[in-house]
Amino acid sequence: MHSIADHIAEVKGKRVLLRLDFNVPIEKQASLLDGVSESAGNLYIVDDFRITQALKTIDLLRKNGAKVIILSHIESELTDSLALVGTHLSQLLETDIPLIKDYAGNPESQGMKVALLAAQSMKEGDVVLFENLRLYQGEKDNDPIFAKALAAYGDVYINDAFSVSHRAHASIVGVPALLPHYAGPLLMDEVKNISKAFLPARPFLFLLGGAKFDTKMKLVQKFLNVADFVFVGGALGSDVLKAKGFPVGKSIVSSGVDLTDIILNKKLIAPIDVIVAPFSDPTKPVSCIKNPADVLPEDMILDAGPATTDLLLEKLAESKYVVWNGPFGKYQDGFNDPTIALGHAIAEKTAKGECESLIGGGDTLAAVAKDDLAKFSFVSTGGGAMLEFLANETLPGIKALE
Repeated sequence: MHSIADHIAEVKGKRVLLRLDFNVPIEKQASLLDGVSESAGNLYIVDDFRITQALKTIDLLRKNGAKVIILSHIESELTDSLALVGTHLSQLLETDIPLIKDYAGNPESQGMKVALLAAQSMKEGDVVLFENLRLYQGEKDNDPIFAKALAAYGDVYINDAFSVSHRAHASIVGVPALLPHYAGPLLMDEVKNISKAFLPARPFLFLLGGAKFDTKMKLVQKFLNVADFVFVGGALGSDVLKAKGFPVGKSIVSSGVDLTDIILNKKLIAPIDVIVAPFSDPTKPVSCIKNPADVLPEDMILDAGPATTDLLLEKLAESKYVVWNGPFGKYQDGFNDPTIALGHAIAEKTAKGECESLIGGGDTLAAVAKDDLAKFSFVSTGGGAMLEFLANETLPGIKALE
């Protein structure tokens, strides 16, 4: 896999298809006046981390004479357009960035003619943004016709979207097969830093939250062999408790998973106490701390308890390397005390130079205090991509660049 940083002279005067991940969270602002109807103008970007992360790559290409065509996608219940992203990016770069909409389909259509003309008339340093890739079914299907249509706009392809490189989509694996291709600096940085987990400093603490044990089985099995301590929390923790024979009431659990070998591993740490609330209204502040053996049929486990938090802090005190993906509770409803406590403790220990730390996953980053984020050794832009890379040590998007 070649880094564009080592071949930067090759972009001068070239149209560069730059795959980025601008799938940022978007929300709708409340109207200032009662009775005022909401419109697209009310939408705003909640967190522009992924956009600001890409600025160095865009600037590098522009300064070296590239004509930058950005490919990205967005998935939001509020919009299927990258228009808001384009406006924000234009402000950050202090330049006009056209949004090109109809760039695939009938080559004789007016939209295609406009898109081709826009690409062909670009000057060195220009930037354009192609509309949401996932408006085209050919993107998810890795349709060779769609990939060829994208490739026709560029002379060079760069993947700097680690967070979607676990998807075998046209813009990730189809286009690089048709053009000279390179890895961007963000992708190279992700691979370098996440790969440290394969030969870590010790003791090594691995923390995993979230749900769907069936999708994380291989990962847990692998790191029970690699790490010194493996804590499984969130809905995954309920799976472990159930497998150990504890009642879990109405808690979210995976189906059809056999955790027999996992629960017998001495490196595994399961919650030793839990926060529960009645399933009828689990957001009510009537939650209480229980021993896992005392969970009632109507209870729903919503977080790890304080004794579990203390146990994890003890393990953290011993550790020289920490990997963390996924909150330990339903943080959106305020069940986030262990997540915040662990996040702060890991950040502080890292800042003192007492350990290295790797964290990732959108929910993890959302649950951690913003003041702590800068203290971690490395913050991955990927959630699922980070987990898949940890499990398999490669991704479809990385293989496509090799």
